[in-house]
Amino acid sequence: MNAVIIAVLIMLVLSLLRINVVIALVIGGLAGGLIGGLTIDELVTVFSEGAGAGANIALSYALLGGFAVAISYTGLPKLLVDKIVKIVGKNDESRKQALPKVLIVLAILFISCLSQNVVPVHIAFIPLLIPPLLLVMNELELDRRLIATVITFGLTAPYILLPYGFGQIFHNTIAENMELSGLAIDASTIPQAMLIPTAGMVIGLVIAVFVTYRKPRQYEEKVISSTDHVGETAISTKDLAVTVLAIIAALAVQTFIESMVFAAVVGLAVLFIFGTVKVKDQDQLMTDGMKMMAFIGFVMIASNGFAAILTETGDVENLVNGASNIIGDSRSLAAILMLLVGLVVTMGIGSSFATIPIIAVIFVPLAAQLGFSSLATIALIGTAGALGDAGSPASDSTLGPTAGLNADGQHNHIWDTCVPTFMHFNIPLIIFGWIAALVL
Repeated sequence: MNAVIIAVLIMLVLSLLRINVVIALVIGGLAGGLIGGLTIDELVTVFSEGAGAGANIALSYALLGGFAVAISYTGLPKLLVDKIVKIVGKNDESRKQALPKVLIVLAILFISCLSQNVVPVHIAFIPLLIPPLLLVMNELELDRRLIATVITFGLTAPYILLPYGFGQIFHNTIAENMELSGLAIDASTIPQAMLIPTAGMVIGLVIAVFVTYRKPRQYEEKVISSTDHVGETAISTKDLAVTVLAIIAALAVQTFIESMVFAAVVGLAVLFIFGTVKVKDQDQLMTDGMKMMAFIGFVMIASNGFAAILTETGDVENLVNGASNIIGDSRSLAAILMLLVGLVVTMGIGSSFATIPIIAVIFVPLAAQLGFSSLATIALIGTAGALGDAGSPASDSTLGPTAGLNADGQHNHIWDTCVPTFMHFNIPLIIFGWIAALVL
Protein backbone atom coordinates (compact mmCIF):
# COMPACT_ATOMS: atom_id res chain seq x y z
CA MET A 1 0.00 0.00 0.00
CA ASN A 2 1.29 3.47 -0.85
CA ALA A 3 2.75 5.21 2.21
CA VAL A 4 1.60 8.67 1.08
CA ILE A 5 -2.05 7.61 0.77
CA ILE A 6 -1.99 5.83 4.14
CA ALA A 7 -0.33 8.76 5.92
CA VAL A 8 -2.74 11.35 4.50
CA LEU A 9 -5.81 9.19 5.17
CA ILE A 10 -4.77 8.61 8.79
CA MET A 11 -4.15 12.32 9.28
CA LEU A 12 -7.52 13.27 7.77
CA VAL A 13 -9.53 10.62 9.63
CA LEU A 14 -7.97 11.57 12.97
CA SER A 15 -8.64 15.24 12.24
CA LEU A 16 -12.29 14.53 11.38
CA LEU A 17 -12.55 12.64 14.69
CA ARG A 18 -11.55 15.91 16.37
CA ILE A 19 -8.03 14.77 17.28
CA ASN A 20 -5.76 17.81 17.37
CA VAL A 21 -4.28 18.30 13.90
CA VAL A 22 -0.71 18.48 15.27
CA ILE A 23 -1.11 15.03 16.83
CA ALA A 24 -2.84 13.78 13.67
CA LEU A 25 0.09 14.97 11.54
CA VAL A 26 2.65 13.29 13.80
CA ILE A 27 0.74 9.96 13.91
CA GLY A 28 0.04 10.05 10.16
CA GLY A 29 3.69 10.80 9.41
CA LEU A 30 4.85 8.01 11.72
CA ALA A 31 2.53 5.47 10.06
CA GLY A 32 3.48 6.60 6.56
CA GLY A 33 7.18 6.43 7.33
CA LEU A 34 6.97 2.92 8.76
CA ILE A 35 4.91 1.69 5.80
CA GLY A 36 7.39 3.40 3.47
CA GLY A 37 10.25 1.38 4.92
CA LEU A 38 11.89 3.94 7.19
CA THR A 39 13.37 2.83 10.49
CA ILE A 40 12.48 4.53 13.77
CA ASP A 41 15.86 6.29 13.83
CA GLU A 42 15.36 7.51 10.25
CA LEU A 43 11.83 8.67 11.08
CA VAL A 44 13.03 10.72 14.05
CA THR A 45 15.87 12.26 12.04
CA VAL A 46 13.79 13.09 8.96
CA PHE A 47 10.86 14.48 10.97
CA SER A 48 13.16 16.59 13.14
CA GLU A 49 14.98 18.03 10.14
CA GLY A 50 11.70 18.74 8.37
CA ALA A 51 10.17 20.30 11.48
CA GLY A 52 13.26 22.46 11.90
CA ALA A 53 12.68 23.84 8.42
CA GLY A 54 9.27 25.08 9.62
CA ALA A 55 10.70 27.01 12.57
CA ASN A 56 11.10 30.20 10.53
CA ILE A 57 7.43 30.08 9.52
CA ALA A 58 6.35 29.49 13.12
CA LEU A 59 8.47 32.41 14.35
CA SER A 60 7.04 34.58 11.57
CA TYR A 61 3.47 33.89 12.66
CA ALA A 62 4.31 34.43 16.33
CA LEU A 63 5.80 37.86 15.59
CA LEU A 64 2.97 38.74 13.21
CA GLY A 65 0.57 37.89 16.03
CA GLY A 66 2.47 40.25 18.31
CA PHE A 67 2.37 42.95 15.64
CA ALA A 68 -1.38 42.45 15.19
CA VAL A 69 -2.01 42.74 18.93
CA ALA A 70 0.22 45.83 19.09
CA ILE A 71 -1.86 47.46 16.38
CA SER A 72 -5.00 46.54 18.30
CA TYR A 73 -3.57 48.51 21.26
CA THR A 74 -3.53 51.63 19.06
CA GLY A 75 -7.31 51.62 18.56
CA LEU A 76 -7.23 51.02 14.80
CA PRO A 77 -9.40 47.87 15.06
CA LYS A 78 -11.94 49.89 17.04
CA LEU A 79 -12.02 52.45 14.26
CA LEU A 80 -12.52 49.78 11.60
CA VAL A 81 -15.19 47.97 13.59
CA ASP A 82 -17.01 51.22 14.37
CA LYS A 83 -17.06 52.13 10.69
CA ILE A 84 -18.44 48.71 9.75
CA VAL A 85 -21.03 48.86 12.52
CA LYS A 86 -22.07 52.31 11.33
CA ILE A 87 -22.54 50.96 7.81
CA VAL A 88 -24.60 47.94 8.82
CA GLY A 89 -26.78 49.89 11.22
CA LYS A 90 -26.88 50.38 14.98
CA ASN A 91 -30.24 48.89 15.91
CA ASP A 92 -30.97 45.21 16.15
CA GLU A 93 -33.76 45.25 13.57
CA SER A 94 -31.61 46.72 10.81
CA ARG A 95 -28.81 44.28 11.61
CA LYS A 96 -31.08 41.33 10.89
CA GLN A 97 -31.79 42.55 7.37
CA ALA A 98 -30.01 41.06 4.36
CA LEU A 99 -28.13 44.19 3.27
CA PRO A 100 -25.98 44.57 6.42
CA LYS A 101 -24.98 40.90 6.19
CA VAL A 102 -23.97 41.36 2.57
CA LEU A 103 -21.89 44.43 3.48
CA ILE A 104 -20.04 42.52 6.20
CA VAL A 105 -19.30 39.62 3.87
CA LEU A 106 -18.15 41.95 1.07
CA ALA A 107 -15.91 43.92 3.44
CA ILE A 108 -14.21 40.78 4.72
CA LEU A 109 -13.90 39.38 1.18
CA PHE A 110 -12.38 42.64 -0.10
CA ILE A 111 -9.81 42.84 2.71
CA SER A 112 -8.95 39.13 2.32
CA CYS A 113 -8.31 39.56 -1.40
CA LEU A 114 -6.16 42.64 -0.83
CA SER A 115 -4.01 40.65 1.63
CA GLN A 116 -2.55 38.52 -1.17
CA ASN A 117 -1.78 40.90 -4.04
CA VAL A 118 -2.13 44.58 -3.18
CA VAL A 119 -1.19 44.63 0.54
CA PRO A 120 0.57 41.26 0.94
CA VAL A 121 0.16 40.60 4.66
CA HIS A 122 -1.40 37.16 4.09
CA ILE A 123 -3.18 36.03 7.30
CA ALA A 124 -1.78 38.76 9.56
CA PHE A 125 -4.96 40.86 9.19
CA ILE A 126 -7.22 38.12 10.57
CA PRO A 127 -6.41 38.37 14.30
CA LEU A 128 -6.49 42.14 13.87
CA LEU A 129 -9.94 42.43 12.30
CA ILE A 130 -12.04 39.32 12.89
CA PRO A 131 -12.16 38.90 16.73
CA PRO A 132 -13.51 42.45 17.31
CA LEU A 133 -16.17 41.78 14.66
CA LEU A 134 -17.46 38.56 16.23
CA LEU A 135 -20.01 40.35 18.41
CA VAL A 136 -21.35 42.17 15.36
CA MET A 137 -21.53 38.91 13.40
CA ASN A 138 -23.30 37.25 16.32
CA GLU A 139 -25.98 39.94 16.29
CA LEU A 140 -26.33 39.50 12.54
CA GLU A 141 -26.56 35.71 13.13
CA LEU A 142 -23.97 35.19 10.40
CA ASP A 143 -22.82 31.61 9.98
CA ARG A 144 -19.09 31.59 10.73
CA ARG A 145 -18.63 28.74 8.26
CA LEU A 146 -19.59 31.25 5.58
CA ILE A 147 -17.02 33.74 6.85
CA ALA A 148 -14.34 31.02 6.94
CA THR A 149 -15.17 30.17 3.33
CA VAL A 150 -15.04 33.82 2.30
CA ILE A 151 -11.68 34.39 3.98
CA THR A 152 -10.13 31.23 2.52
CA PHE A 153 -11.29 32.29 -0.94
CA GLY A 154 -9.65 35.67 -0.46
CA LEU A 155 -6.45 34.05 0.81
CA THR A 156 -6.23 31.62 -2.12
CA ALA A 157 -7.94 32.67 -5.36
CA PRO A 158 -6.18 36.04 -5.89
CA TYR A 159 -2.62 34.70 -5.72
CA ILE A 160 -3.52 31.68 -7.87
CA LEU A 161 -4.74 33.97 -10.65
CA LEU A 162 -2.94 37.32 -10.35
CA PRO A 163 0.87 37.71 -10.62
CA TYR A 164 1.24 40.34 -7.90
CA GLY A 165 2.41 40.07 -4.30
CA PHE A 166 2.20 36.44 -3.22
CA GLY A 167 0.84 35.70 -6.69
CA GLN A 168 4.15 36.70 -8.24
CA ILE A 169 5.97 34.29 -5.94
CA PHE A 170 3.50 31.49 -6.73
CA HIS A 171 3.70 32.03 -10.49
CA ASN A 172 7.50 32.24 -10.42
CA THR A 173 7.59 29.00 -8.40
CA ILE A 174 5.52 27.26 -11.08
CA ALA A 175 7.62 28.65 -13.95
CA GLU A 176 10.98 27.89 -12.33
CA ASN A 177 10.10 24.33 -11.36
CA MET A 178 8.55 23.55 -14.73
CA GLU A 179 11.73 24.76 -16.41
CA LEU A 180 13.85 22.64 -14.06
CA SER A 181 11.66 19.68 -15.01
CA GLY A 182 12.26 20.21 -18.73
CA LEU A 183 9.50 22.59 -19.87
CA ALA A 184 10.33 26.30 -20.15
CA ILE A 185 7.25 28.53 -20.13
CA ASP A 186 6.46 32.23 -20.19
CA ALA A 187 5.25 33.13 -16.66
CA SER A 188 2.87 35.70 -18.18
CA THR A 189 0.75 32.82 -19.55
CA ILE A 190 0.01 31.41 -16.08
CA PRO A 191 -3.03 33.67 -15.41
CA GLN A 192 -4.57 32.43 -18.68
CA ALA A 193 -4.03 28.82 -17.61
CA MET A 194 -5.42 29.41 -14.10
CA LEU A 195 -8.51 31.37 -15.16
CA ILE A 196 -10.79 28.33 -15.50
CA PRO A 197 -9.76 26.71 -12.14
CA THR A 198 -10.23 30.08 -10.41
CA ALA A 199 -13.71 30.34 -11.96
CA GLY A 200 -14.50 27.07 -10.18
CA MET A 201 -13.58 28.68 -6.86
CA VAL A 202 -15.82 31.65 -7.66
CA ILE A 203 -18.75 29.30 -8.28
CA GLY A 204 -18.01 27.51 -5.00
CA LEU A 205 -18.02 30.85 -3.16
CA VAL A 206 -21.35 31.84 -4.71
CA ILE A 207 -22.88 28.51 -3.64
CA ALA A 208 -21.59 28.98 -0.08
CA VAL A 209 -22.97 32.53 0.14
CA PHE A 210 -26.37 32.06 -1.46
CA VAL A 211 -27.17 28.40 -0.78
CA THR A 212 -25.20 26.47 1.83
CA TYR A 213 -24.76 29.05 4.60
CA ARG A 214 -27.45 31.63 3.89
CA LYS A 215 -29.55 30.66 6.92
CA PRO A 216 -28.98 32.40 10.28
CA ARG A 217 -26.88 30.63 12.91
CA GLN A 218 -26.84 31.62 16.56
CA TYR A 219 -23.77 31.86 18.80
CA GLU A 220 -23.32 32.62 22.49
CA GLU A 221 -22.20 36.08 23.50
CA LYS A 222 -18.75 35.55 25.03
CA VAL A 223 -15.99 37.90 26.12
CA ILE A 224 -12.89 37.62 23.93
CA SER A 225 -9.92 38.01 26.23
CA SER A 226 -7.39 38.75 23.49
CA THR A 227 -9.38 41.80 22.41
CA ASP A 228 -10.41 43.10 25.82
CA HIS A 229 -8.19 46.13 25.33
CA VAL A 230 -9.58 46.93 21.90
CA GLY A 231 -11.87 49.89 21.87
CA GLU A 232 -11.01 51.28 25.34
CA THR A 233 -9.96 54.59 23.78
CA ALA A 234 -10.48 56.15 20.38
CA ILE A 235 -7.39 56.39 18.19
CA SER A 236 -5.81 59.84 17.92
CA THR A 237 -4.70 61.38 14.63
CA LYS A 238 -1.05 61.01 15.60
CA ASP A 239 -1.45 57.35 16.59
CA LEU A 240 -3.41 56.65 13.41
CA ALA A 241 -0.59 58.15 11.32
CA VAL A 242 2.06 56.14 13.21
CA THR A 243 0.04 52.94 12.89
CA VAL A 244 -0.33 53.42 9.13
CA LEU A 245 3.41 54.16 8.95
CA ALA A 246 4.17 50.95 10.87
CA ILE A 247 1.99 48.90 8.50
CA ILE A 248 3.63 50.49 5.43
CA ALA A 249 7.11 49.87 6.89
CA ALA A 250 6.27 46.23 7.60
CA LEU A 251 4.87 45.80 4.08
CA ALA A 252 7.94 47.39 2.52
CA VAL A 253 10.28 45.07 4.41
CA GLN A 254 8.19 42.02 3.56
CA THR A 255 8.06 43.02 -0.12
CA PHE A 256 11.75 43.78 -0.64
CA ILE A 257 13.39 41.39 1.85
CA GLU A 258 10.63 38.73 1.71
CA SER A 259 10.90 38.05 5.44
CA MET A 260 7.82 38.11 7.65
CA VAL A 261 10.06 37.95 10.74
CA PHE A 262 11.90 41.19 9.97
CA ALA A 263 8.71 42.81 8.67
CA ALA A 264 6.97 42.24 12.01
CA VAL A 265 10.02 43.45 13.99
CA VAL A 266 10.22 46.64 11.93
CA GLY A 267 6.50 47.29 12.35
CA LEU A 268 6.76 46.80 16.12
CA ALA A 269 9.83 49.05 16.27
CA VAL A 270 7.94 51.92 14.60
CA LEU A 271 5.09 51.63 17.10
CA PHE A 272 7.49 51.58 20.06
CA ILE A 273 9.80 54.36 18.83
CA PHE A 274 6.96 56.84 18.31
CA GLY A 275 5.32 55.88 21.60
CA THR A 276 2.04 54.75 20.08
CA VAL A 277 2.49 51.49 21.97
CA LYS A 278 4.32 51.70 25.30
CA VAL A 279 7.48 49.68 25.72
CA LYS A 280 6.19 48.52 29.12
CA ASP A 281 3.35 46.73 27.31
CA GLN A 282 5.63 44.74 25.02
CA ASP A 283 5.74 41.58 27.15
CA GLN A 284 1.96 41.38 27.42
CA LEU A 285 1.25 42.08 23.75
CA MET A 286 3.88 39.59 22.58
CA THR A 287 2.44 36.96 24.93
CA ASP A 288 -1.09 37.67 23.64
CA GLY A 289 0.08 37.60 20.03
CA MET A 290 1.99 34.36 20.40
CA LYS A 291 -0.96 32.72 22.14
CA MET A 292 -3.19 33.77 19.28
CA MET A 293 -0.89 32.43 16.55
CA ALA A 294 0.86 29.58 18.38
CA PHE A 295 -1.53 26.93 17.08
CA ILE A 296 -0.77 27.91 13.48
CA GLY A 297 2.96 27.87 14.18
CA PHE A 298 2.94 24.40 15.70
CA VAL A 299 0.80 23.01 12.87
CA MET A 300 3.21 24.44 10.29
CA ILE A 301 6.17 22.89 12.13
CA ALA A 302 4.43 19.50 12.29
CA SER A 303 3.34 19.69 8.63
CA ASN A 304 6.92 20.34 7.53
CA GLY A 305 8.03 17.21 9.39
CA PHE A 306 5.12 15.29 7.87
CA ALA A 307 6.05 16.46 4.35
CA ALA A 308 9.70 15.52 4.88
CA ILE A 309 8.72 11.95 5.80
CA LEU A 310 6.45 11.59 2.75
CA THR A 311 9.22 12.84 0.48
CA GLU A 312 11.82 10.54 2.07
CA THR A 313 9.71 7.41 1.48
CA GLY A 314 9.81 8.01 -2.28
CA ASP A 315 6.17 6.97 -2.51
CA VAL A 316 5.06 10.27 -4.08
CA GLU A 317 6.81 9.19 -7.28
CA ASN A 318 5.44 5.65 -6.87
CA LEU A 319 1.96 7.13 -6.54
CA VAL A 320 2.31 8.96 -9.85
CA ASN A 321 3.87 5.95 -11.57
CA GLY A 322 0.98 3.80 -10.38
CA ALA A 323 -1.49 6.32 -11.74
CA SER A 324 0.35 6.47 -15.10
CA ASN A 325 0.04 2.69 -15.43
CA ILE A 326 -3.74 3.00 -15.12
CA ILE A 327 -3.99 5.97 -17.48
CA GLY A 328 -2.85 4.39 -20.73
CA ASP A 329 -3.46 6.89 -23.56
CA SER A 330 -6.55 8.56 -22.04
CA ARG A 331 -5.88 12.27 -21.46
CA SER A 332 -9.26 12.64 -19.72
CA LEU A 333 -8.42 9.91 -17.20
CA ALA A 334 -4.87 11.21 -16.91
CA ALA A 335 -6.03 14.71 -15.95
CA ILE A 336 -8.38 13.54 -13.21
CA LEU A 337 -5.85 11.07 -11.77
CA MET A 338 -3.07 13.69 -11.76
CA LEU A 339 -5.33 16.10 -9.89
CA LEU A 340 -6.30 13.41 -7.38
CA VAL A 341 -2.62 12.62 -6.81
CA GLY A 342 -2.04 16.34 -6.27
CA LEU A 343 -4.97 16.40 -3.84
CA VAL A 344 -3.48 13.58 -1.75
CA VAL A 345 -0.04 15.21 -1.65
CA THR A 346 -1.21 18.75 -0.95
CA MET A 347 -3.80 17.77 1.67
CA GLY A 348 -0.93 16.29 3.65
CA ILE A 349 1.61 19.06 3.11
CA GLY A 350 -0.86 21.94 3.33
CA SER A 351 1.20 24.37 1.26
CA SER A 352 0.80 25.13 -2.42
CA PHE A 353 4.26 26.69 -2.57
CA ALA A 354 5.89 23.58 -1.06
CA THR A 355 3.86 21.23 -3.23
CA ILE A 356 4.85 22.69 -6.62
CA PRO A 357 8.50 21.49 -6.56
CA ILE A 358 7.40 17.97 -5.53
CA ILE A 359 4.79 17.44 -8.25
CA ALA A 360 6.34 19.47 -11.09
CA VAL A 361 9.25 17.09 -11.51
CA ILE A 362 6.78 14.23 -12.06
CA PHE A 363 3.84 15.98 -13.75
CA VAL A 364 5.84 17.77 -16.47
CA PRO A 365 7.30 14.67 -18.19
CA LEU A 366 4.05 12.73 -17.70
CA ALA A 367 1.99 15.56 -19.25
CA ALA A 368 4.44 15.83 -22.17
CA GLN A 369 4.21 12.10 -22.77
CA LEU A 370 0.41 12.29 -22.93
CA GLY A 371 0.41 15.30 -25.26
CA PHE A 372 -0.90 18.00 -22.89
CA SER A 373 -0.15 21.58 -23.98
CA SER A 374 2.00 23.87 -21.83
CA LEU A 375 -1.12 25.77 -20.71
CA ALA A 376 -2.83 22.51 -19.73
CA THR A 377 0.27 21.42 -17.81
CA ILE A 378 0.35 24.74 -15.96
CA ALA A 379 -3.34 24.32 -15.08
CA LEU A 380 -2.72 20.82 -13.72
CA ILE A 381 0.27 21.85 -11.60
CA GLY A 382 -1.24 25.13 -10.40
CA THR A 383 -4.58 23.52 -9.52
CA ALA A 384 -2.88 20.63 -7.71
CA GLY A 385 -0.99 23.16 -5.60
CA ALA A 386 -4.11 25.19 -4.87
CA LEU A 387 -5.88 22.10 -3.53
CA GLY A 388 -3.52 22.12 -0.54
CA ASP A 389 -4.31 25.68 0.47
CA ALA A 390 -8.05 25.42 -0.05
CA GLY A 391 -8.99 22.60 2.31
CA SER A 392 -6.09 21.03 4.16
CA PRO A 393 -6.13 21.04 7.99
CA ALA A 394 -2.42 21.97 7.84
CA SER A 395 -2.82 24.98 5.52
CA ASP A 396 -2.37 28.51 6.81
CA SER A 397 -5.29 29.48 4.55
CA THR A 398 -7.58 27.39 6.78
CA LEU A 399 -5.68 27.86 10.05
CA GLY A 400 -5.82 31.65 9.70
CA PRO A 401 -9.63 31.90 9.53
CA THR A 402 -9.93 29.49 12.45
CA ALA A 403 -7.54 31.60 14.55
CA GLY A 404 -9.82 34.63 14.15
CA LEU A 405 -13.24 32.98 14.20
CA ASN A 406 -12.45 30.75 17.19
CA ALA A 407 -11.35 33.64 19.39
CA ASP A 408 -14.32 32.91 21.67
CA GLY A 409 -14.06 29.12 21.38
CA GLN A 410 -17.12 28.60 19.17
CA HIS A 411 -15.53 27.63 15.83
CA ASN A 412 -14.06 24.19 15.16
CA HIS A 413 -11.07 24.08 12.82
CA ILE A 414 -11.99 20.84 11.03
CA TRP A 415 -15.79 20.92 10.83
CA ASP A 416 -16.31 24.69 10.60
CA THR A 417 -13.36 25.65 8.38
CA CYS A 418 -11.73 22.67 6.62
CA VAL A 419 -14.86 20.73 5.67
CA PRO A 420 -16.69 23.81 4.29
CA THR A 421 -13.65 24.99 2.32
CA PHE A 422 -12.98 21.49 0.99
CA MET A 423 -16.56 21.13 -0.25
CA HIS A 424 -16.81 24.56 -1.85
CA PHE A 425 -13.29 24.94 -3.26
CA ASN A 426 -11.47 21.61 -3.59
CA ILE A 427 -14.29 19.87 -5.43
CA PRO A 428 -14.80 22.76 -7.93
CA LEU A 429 -11.02 23.05 -8.35
CA ILE A 430 -10.77 19.39 -9.35
CA ILE A 431 -13.70 19.69 -11.78
CA PHE A 432 -12.59 22.96 -13.37
CA GLY A 433 -8.91 22.02 -13.30
CA TRP A 434 -9.86 18.89 -15.23
CA ILE A 435 -11.84 20.96 -17.75
CA ALA A 436 -8.91 23.38 -18.13
CA ALA A 437 -6.49 20.51 -18.81
CA LEU A 438 -8.71 19.18 -21.59
CA VAL A 439 -9.63 22.44 -23.35
CA LEU A 440 -6.38 24.42 -23.14
